[in-house]
Amino acid sequence: MSENPQPSAGAVDKVLLAAPRGFCAGVEMAIKALAWMVRAFEAPVYCYHEIVHNQLVVERFEQAGVVFVDDIAEVPPGRPIMLSAHGSAPEVVAAARDRGGYVVDAVCPLVTKVHHEVKTRAKKGYQIVYIGHEGHEEAVGTMAVAPDVIHRVESREEVEALPDLDQPIAVLAQTTLSHREWAGVLDATRERFPELWQPGRSDLCFATTNRQSALMAIAPRCDAMVVIGSANSSNTNALAGLAREAGCPEVFRINSAHELPDTLSGTVGVTAGASAPEDLVRAVIERLSPTDGVEEVRVTDEDEYFPPPRTLRNLLSAIDAATGVTLGGKKRLPLDDRSIDASDVLESLAERSLP
Repeated sequence: MSENPQPSAGAVDKVLLAAPRGFCAGVEMAIKALAWMVRAFEAPVYCYHEIVHNQLVVERFEQAGVVFVDDIAEVPPGRPIMLSAHGSAPEVVAAARDRGGYVVDAVCPLVTKVHHEVKTRAKKGYQIVYIGHEGHEEAVGTMAVAPDVIHRVESREEVEALPDLDQPIAVLAQTTLSHREWAGVLDATRERFPELWQPGRSDLCFATTNRQSALMAIAPRCDAMVVIGSANSSNTNALAGLAREAGCPEVFRINSAHELPDTLSGTVGVTAGASAPEDLVRAVIERLSPTDGVEEVRVTDEDEYFPPPRTLRNLLSAIDAATGVTLGGKKRLPLDDRSIDASDVLESLAERSLP
């Protein structure tokens, strides 16, 4: 996924690099899982929706033989299917299994937690106020868990427009929201429903929160902020919005280094959404070519790890035990993936070999 960018024509003095940035644990898991599917099965491998919201990640998998579909009915019977990290509606999971192929659900465990909370509250007779973006795949999948009792909102006005609800009320959230998106709507929901139930642990993704904190640590020092990630990435858009609210004079949300303007100067902040690979960050810094170098500003360390889905681990173990050699003349699949970086996995897809 090399960018081979040319140096910027601007006069960038310094780059402030936010940390943490880029891939979160859920994205790491999903990318590695789909890469294993590519290695374990003959092409094509099918994936329901984009595995993660990043244009270049999706393109890399398409080049490796993955077909992304928006309807399970598009998958030929018997073909392997992966369900994306954003979580799928129960009927989608059932339809995938009915196709008769091997199905791996790469849903992020944090999204699974919200799905579980929806099921539990619905069984206990609650009406659920769900704070999330209309049409976002995570929100669509979550609302489908209990559609008769869930009400999606994303603004104070939408909370005020909710009908009177006699049952007990619970509030849950899309995991990739920013705190600014969540807090105001939560306050409005509390005002409307004072006896509101909410989980003891926030639904908001820790990685999303950490990336926002890292951005805020550098924003006051920056003449411009570059946020790397795709336009359909909720957490990437939240980072860009937060940078604007922090008063950055210029904020650019870009897919790659080629989209950088040539007019940047002074101190430039750089961060990446949770679905953006690190090689895109390196390419951006290379093009900015700061005369005074790069200062990484780290607000916390992340050591969270989500193992591949159990069904996939079982399959790979069985293949490894049965063959004891290589698959298709390629390198044997590594079953202990914790030390493998998903950005390296993506780069290796061109050779159809895991690192």
